[in-house]
Amino acid sequence: MSIDQLPDIAQAMVAKGKGIIAIDESNATIKKRFDTVGVECTEENRRAYREMLLTTPNLGDYISGAILYDETLRQKTKDGVPFTEIMMKNGILPGIKVDKGTTALAGFPGELVTDGLDGLRERLNEYAALGAKFAKWRAVININIEEGMPSEACINANVHALARYAALCQEAGIVPMVEPEVIMDGDHDIEDCYVVTERVLRMLFNALFEHNVMLEGTILKASMVIPGKDCPQQADVEEVADFTVQCLKSAVPAVLPGIVFLSGGQSDDDATAHLNEMNKSENLPWPLSFSYGRAMQSAALKIWGADPVNNVAEAQKTVYARAKDNGLAALGEWQ
Repeated sequence: MSIDQLPDIAQAMVAKGKGIIAIDESNATIKKRFDTVGVECTEENRRAYREMLLTTPNLGDYISGAILYDETLRQKTKDGVPFTEIMMKNGILPGIKVDKGTTALAGFPGELVTDGLDGLRERLNEYAALGAKFAKWRAVININIEEGMPSEACINANVHALARYAALCQEAGIVPMVEPEVIMDGDHDIEDCYVVTERVLRMLFNALFEHNVMLEGTILKASMVIPGKDCPQQADVEEVADFTVQCLKSAVPAVLPGIVFLSGGQSDDDATAHLNEMNKSENLPWPLSFSYGRAMQSAALKIWGADPVNNVAEAQKTVYARAKDNGLAALGEWQ
């Protein structure tokens, strides 16, 4: 694709009532998920599990795209059809996780920066040839107010990497999804989360501007503004929605095609309820949708893992139900 086509792809990713399913777990991460249901983490089992997800009947009704892992982008169904071909036939855009995970930020104990810029241009060109239409890069921002986290240096390092990645994506004709995840771990309150999230987003969009990234061909994958898991004062659904929408309106340019949320350790129902409540807000300048991993997969994994041969259809019913719930939440119509 040329850069002129990127806005159309970005808009398709956040089409009305649709969102993204994230199935981009590394082999190490999916092993942890498989261990919980007693499934051996072999290449064939990973392929079979992801085929179950991607071939869910009518999944394209509510899913516009799927973020894949390198291995998955290259895999085929048991009948020999490339996953990317199945996806495009069903109206689901193939995406690809391109970062190499986080590493400790030297000089700043407890803070992280994401690796993966080395060789990224070549990898993106290969992924484009394999059919990828968009990509994802995740940065990790930890909050610890007492220890001064996140530091200015940590935010700068991560938004700089996100901007360089985004520019390389657009050069390769791929829509960049930028994900500055503000982690829920900790005892910070919702006000602290708001301040940090707003600061990160403002610095991110400044970096994207400095690197000549075309916002019309970019998608933001955002964290919700939510108290830390250990905060004694948790927030209700309306409070999370109000804080998140206000933060986004304060820091995200209206020209952006859309915003998708990560579930970030929330329960399935909480992730859906928060998204639904946000979409009841008036005068939103962009579509608000979802890019959920565990909140889309966890229930289906338990069913599939109990009998990977015979439980495929039952697991797919759960995948479709979760997609439908979140698709309705992206319209503010979930009950």
